[in-house]
Amino acid sequence: MKPISMLACALAAIACASAGGAAQAQSRPTYVASGSVKALYYTPDANPNPKVAFLIVHRTANYLSHIGCGELSRRGYAVFCMNTRYENNEFQIDWDRIALDVKVGVEYLRKQPGIEKVILFGHSGGGPTLSFYQAVAEKGIGFCQDARKIVPCNNDLANLPPADGLVLADAHPGVPVILLRSLNGSVLRETPGMFDPALNLYSPANGYNPAGASTYSPDFQARYFAAQSRRMNALIADADRRTKDIAAGKGPYPDNDQFAIPHGGNPGAGPGGASQLHSLDPQIALRKTQRPQKLIRNDGSIDRQLITTVSPVEPDALASTMSFNRGTKQLSLRSFLSTQAVRSTNSLDGIEHCSSNNSTICALGAISVPTLVMGMGGYLFIRDSEEEFDASAAKDKDLVFIEGATHGFTPCGNCMNTGGAAAYSNSVKNLFDYVDGWASPRYRADASPAMSGGGSMSLDALAALLGLAALIAVTRWRGLGTLLSGRRLRN
Repeated sequence: MKPISMLACALAAIACASAGGAAQAQSRPTYVASGSVKALYYTPDANPNPKVAFLIVHRTANYLSHIGCGELSRRGYAVFCMNTRYENNEFQIDWDRIALDVKVGVEYLRKQPGIEKVILFGHSGGGPTLSFYQAVAEKGIGFCQDARKIVPCNNDLANLPPADGLVLADAHPGVPVILLRSLNGSVLRETPGMFDPALNLYSPANGYNPAGASTYSPDFQARYFAAQSRRMNALIADADRRTKDIAAGKGPYPDNDQFAIPHGGNPGAGPGGASQLHSLDPQIALRKTQRPQKLIRNDGSIDRQLITTVSPVEPDALASTMSFNRGTKQLSLRSFLSTQAVRSTNSLDGIEHCSSNNSTICALGAISVPTLVMGMGGYLFIRDSEEEFDASAAKDKDLVFIEGATHGFTPCGNCMNTGGAAAYSNSVKNLFDYVDGWASPRYRADASPAMSGGGSMSLDALAALLGLAALIAVTRWRGLGTLLSGRRLRN
């Protein structure tokens, strides 16, 4: 091939590769409704018969247009973005019913022409949702009917079809752990507005700073973490007693009852109303890893270091936890016990994860398929992500953190000690490029190792290819010049 032609081909390949991501984006996802499930099924416009599909779901949040739906579709994958029967309804959740909804999604994907592999993508509350599903699918109902469980699963979870892989993207350790760490440990007799002064985390005498970062002594931390566990254990005992009364015909209703938790955190999915120390004190151990881990920098390079979140502190937590709308859990007995309860001796590292079926960390110990754990450097699940990786029984597992990414994967604009969102402008791209780079060699036979982002080359790859093409062209021209000079001399 002539040098000019070679260079032209290389440049054309670069142009096609750069445009490939946009060309493959899904423009018209298919609406799917099956029983209690509703979903949007995304397939890339330029790849109508993909071989690999991702499934994205949350416990109660609406994930039909989750950021992963478009990003993964743009990279050449099919994506099934679904909502469960409990969309926006924490009050009515019966935890193990959600696995039946996930089953609908997995079975739908298995029936699509060309789909050979299904990967579960668990973001936030989708982490425990999908890890629970996969653990039961791999190990059977013996996993979820363990004698340690506060509420064992039902027999109809037998024979769930397993997926082929699991991605956890800033997955929390389970909503029971979130509730445990959100409980105001100083509440007296479950009475709104009544607090033990010695345990009140919003007292300046205990280290609280209403204008910035708080500083809690090791002694206060230990006492507060233990107080949170005592409160949770007491709530479990009360809910269990009332549930048994209902079963014995002694309750006010024949089936269920309301269960409110004052100063317990946001009544729905998402942050707010939480009285957790690591939202206020940047030195709390949950905000950092215990060992050096991989960090994807904004420029795409990867360092290995101790990871500490740059998430800002939240001094406004006092106002939200004192309110009814944002600071009071409004649950039923069933939804609390099956979905929000976990036993513990302290809320930091004394948690009996396998006492709940809503536990990412417990479920990972039963999962063998390839697993990717990703933590967001601009949010609060830093140590949790590391614990999830450690708990995983998969032989093929990976852990990485995305610099400056918020819980929703976007650049953190108000993080500590940074230049604002511009410093993390590539957080979304870096995250999904890494997912693609992880999934492609494991599941996509049609993937090119030189491609990143489902048909779009990374900037480094573009520069490298362009440089190589130029070098080849220059070398060929020099060789041709030398040859012609030799001929002129001989003539």
